[in-house]
Amino acid sequence: MASFHGLWSLAGFVAAAVGSFMIGHAVPPGVHFVFIAVFILAGLAVSAGSMVREDSGVDPDQPIFVKPDKELLGLGAIAFCALICEGAMFDWSGVYFKKVIQADKDWVGAGYTAFMSTMALGRFGADWLAGRLGARRVIQLSGLLTATGLLIAVLLPTLGTALLGFLLVGFGTSAVVPLVYSAAGKSTRMSAGMALASVSTIGFFGFLLGPPVIGFVAGATSLRVSFALIALMGLCVSAVASRVRV
Repeated sequence: MASFHGLWSLAGFVAAAVGSFMIGHAVPPGVHFVFIAVFILAGLAVSAGSMVREDSGVDPDQPIFVKPDKELLGLGAIAFCALICEGAMFDWSGVYFKKVIQADKDWVGAGYTAFMSTMALGRFGADWLAGRLGARRVIQLSGLLTATGLLIAVLLPTLGTALLGFLLVGFGTSAVVPLVYSAAGKSTRMSAGMALASVSTIGFFGFLLGPPVIGFVAGATSLRVSFALIALMGLCVSAVASRVRV
């Protein structure tokens, strides 16, 4: 599952490269979108034969909407906290480097690049690491890495230390969601698809909620304070993981 997410991160880099190429060569957006649409359709055609035909463990009498049990709620809480951190990095890293770090314009995107690079790298190694240390311990360490990286960027707001902090946040966020989703798919209370949908729905509330909350807190105080609050989400990941079966 972590390698799956690693390919998603890798695709983000490829998409950015393709977009930069299109902009650099003044390709109209319509042509760009058609090219991407054709590429996606070709990918679907190639992979259609490998898609899962039937959800494992499906009960035909099971209702469409099922309240998650305590175990799935715990996994959802971990995903919620982790995706708040991810959402913050996706939407606010450039602003943080511009407003707080006061980086030159050529370096404003460096924090986001640092975060994305280690998140992708960490995901390709997360499955192996979970096999060696266990998923729970990896998630606990990931939460601590996320919190540590954010606090370094907050307490030492210089270009070098902020880059180091964002690198650590990338490693910290890389494994959490894939491992939580994998654990949800092993639920014995409901089908894998429904369990995964429940956990991911709870988690993505964090992804949607995090960025506007950061903006609200930053408007009332400062970006450094809002990023410090996001660091607490990393600690919550570790704390909840110690109480949930992963």
